[in-house]
This record gives sequence, structure tokens and C-alpha cells, in this order.
Amino acid sequence: MTRDNMLMVGGSGLLAILAYSAMRASDRATWLMEVAPIVIAAPVLIFTYRRFPLTSLLYGLIFCHALILILGGTYTYSRVPLGFWLQDLLSLGRNPYDKIGHFAQGLVPALVAREILIRCGYVSGRRMAAFLAVCVAMAISAWYELVEWWAALALGQGADQFLGTQGDPWDTQSDMFFAFIGASIAMLLLSRIHDRHIAAVDAPTQSALNADGHTDRRSA
Repeated sequence: MTRDNMLMVGGSGLLAILAYSAMRASDRATWLMEVAPIVIAAPVLIFTYRRFPLTSLLYGLIFCHALILILGGTYTYSRVPLGFWLQDLLSLGRNPYDKIGHFAQGLVPALVAREILIRCGYVSGRRMAAFLAVCVAMAISAWYELVEWWAALALGQGADQFLGTQGDPWDTQSDMFFAFIGASIAMLLLSRIHDRHIAAVDAPTQSALNADGHTDRRSA
């Protein structure tokens, strides 16, 4: 199966899962707020695919992140069964599933930022790319917490399921900390494999340029 076909199958499967979760959602308004990042990101990924396709690694991680968001939206984060299992396993005082979501919220955007920074030539050094990628992930995490705050102000008690604080006064800070952990792990453990995927996705484009008689600026 070609890469394009795999992406089409994955995208179609994700759409089917999203539709099914909408029918099974315990709270439709909360579901919509939780899956909003998918609704926003999916059209962007589709319209930029031909001009700037991402690596297969990133598409796979984005798919996994979307599943995390969908599961959280279906049950609401404080009621996800997987979270209750982890709560019992680790003897925690609350359902920790939302921390998985915030971990992914750091890991995936950090790799997206790193890929854009490197492939578009905005930075030349890998260390600077890693630093800026973590900064971007943390900025996204901070903005998400602001959105939660605005939702709380606008909806009052109706935002409780969306916030998922479960009475934790330090929920905002711990959310951002888990995003930082995710972004840091992405840079420390996935950078090498990410570089290989970047080389693979850039190779066909560079070959096409060389075939047209253009000079590779990196080798000039």
C-alpha cells in the first residue's frame, strides 16, 4: 500500500471514529469543545498535503493524538475508563487521563514545529530547532489553558466537564508541565528518527528539482 493510500485509509477511519464518538458522546457540547482541534487541523493538513506533506512519523502521531482527543470528548476526560484503570493501578486520587492528553499536546506540536523549522530552513542548528520547538509547544499549551479559562468565564458551571480539573487547584500548572514533558521527550528521544523521516520525505522533492536542472542549494 502506498503512502497516499495509507493516509487516505487513516483519514477515513478517523472520520468514522469521530462520527461514532459524536453519537456516543455523554455531553455533546463538551465533545465539540474537546474535538475542536481535530476539526481545525484536519482541513489544514488536507489542503497543505500536496504543497508541504509532513513526514509519516508526524501523520502517525497526529492520528494517535486525535484518538486521545476523541476518547476524552466521548466520555469527558474525568470519566474515561482508561483513566480509572490508571487511577486504580497507580493509587491516584483522580482520573489522570487528561494528563495523557496534555502530554500529547506537548509531544506532537513540538515535532510539528521542529519539522517546519528544519525543512523550511528557518534555523540551521538542530539544538536551536529543538529549543524553539519546545517553546512553540509550551506556547500552544499556555493558549489552551487560556481557552479553558475563557470557557469557564463564559459557561460557568457548564464548563466543568471541559476543564476536567476534578477539584485540583494546580490543574493548570500540571497540565503545562505534562506538555513540557511531552515536548522534551519528543526532542530527546525522537529527534534522530524524525531526521530520517525528514530526509525520506524531502528526497523526492530534491530529486525532482535536480531533474529540472536546478542546483541543490545545500550542496552548492
